[in-house]
Amino acid sequence: MVPAAQPVRPVTAQAAALRDTIQAILNRGVADSAFPGAIAMIGTHAGPLVTVAAGHLDWAPSPVPDANTLWDMASLTKVIGMTSAMMQLVESGKVDLDAPVQRYLPEWRGPNKDRVTVRHLITHQSGLPAFKQYFKLNLSPDSTLRLFFNEPLDTLPGVRMVYSDIGAILLGKIVERVSGETLDGYLTRHVFEPLGMHDTRYRPPATLIARIAPTENDPWRGRHLRGEVHDENAAALGGVSGHAGLFSTAHDLDRLARVYLNGGTLDGARLASAATIRQFTTVWDSTFSSRALGWDTPSANSSAGHFMTRPAFGHTGFTGTSIWIAPQHDLYVILLTNRVNPTREHSRIGPVRVAVADAAMRALFPATVKALQGGAASPSSTSRP
Repeated sequence: MVPAAQPVRPVTAQAAALRDTIQAILNRGVADSAFPGAIAMIGTHAGPLVTVAAGHLDWAPSPVPDANTLWDMASLTKVIGMTSAMMQLVESGKVDLDAPVQRYLPEWRGPNKDRVTVRHLITHQSGLPAFKQYFKLNLSPDSTLRLFFNEPLDTLPGVRMVYSDIGAILLGKIVERVSGETLDGYLTRHVFEPLGMHDTRYRPPATLIARIAPTENDPWRGRHLRGEVHDENAAALGGVSGHAGLFSTAHDLDRLARVYLNGGTLDGARLASAATIRQFTTVWDSTFSSRALGWDTPSANSSAGHFMTRPAFGHTGFTGTSIWIAPQHDLYVILLTNRVNPTREHSRIGPVRVAVADAAMRALFPATVKALQGGAASPSSTSRP
């Protein structure tokens, strides 16, 4: 189903200038081979102010991206999906963030694992490694999952922040154990459908292929991926995981961003309370890392750019996706690309993300930008895919 078009909002001179700036940034990204196609959407609690597309879905002849193009979300899955579910389960009292993970996953055993809490997992302080390439073993999804469950800790929990896909995989399994539903089933019933995010899903059907932006010529699977999750471990787990696997559109991410900017509700549907949203989007310990609960917050080298500051929050995805939400400015910035097409070696997405975020802030909040420029030197504009 193709979603209905967003209501047309009057284009101010400010928005028109921003649109032209974003168009130039994205066109330059295509010309520099940063990605074959992209869409940027910048808006407020009321909806999009600016929507700009560039390039095509593929380097081969193909359609121009639009708000209904489906993109592989990669690690945005962690915040769109898994974190949304965890917010609801924590708010309802079904999950205690400070409970040991073993309360919910008793088979997760090994040295010092009894000391790891749910909060450690969702703030990436569990002591787990970042990831393991278990997909290369070509095992069944159940056997692959067992390997992740058996993975030992690298350090004691709380010692350091290591961004861990394995922790997010475990969190997805906690959602399933506590809810009694599959992760994809839970999210469809309790998050995506109520919020009108009708295109956000794992394992999109073949009927949607024409709307999906292709990703990599994958050496492991030996084909150009389109509609299959790019993340190999997510694929090895059957395509549904807490760390990767979701596909979504700019239209649907606009709705999610507006939920956050509207205090947890949109069009009569509710994700969580305003207090729970603040809890999950506030940095946990700024002396330790920039991480909130599931979400990240602006830091010196993040894709939030030079002028977006806390309490803003956001996240990136390896395929070239990102979202930043700044409640103090009633602002969201969504950038969706397939920068891994045809190879993940394309690494020019970082400056594009920063340029888009900075352009939005310069155009819409010039006084904030001027004040920040008059203070300390701007942080580095580098960011990783």
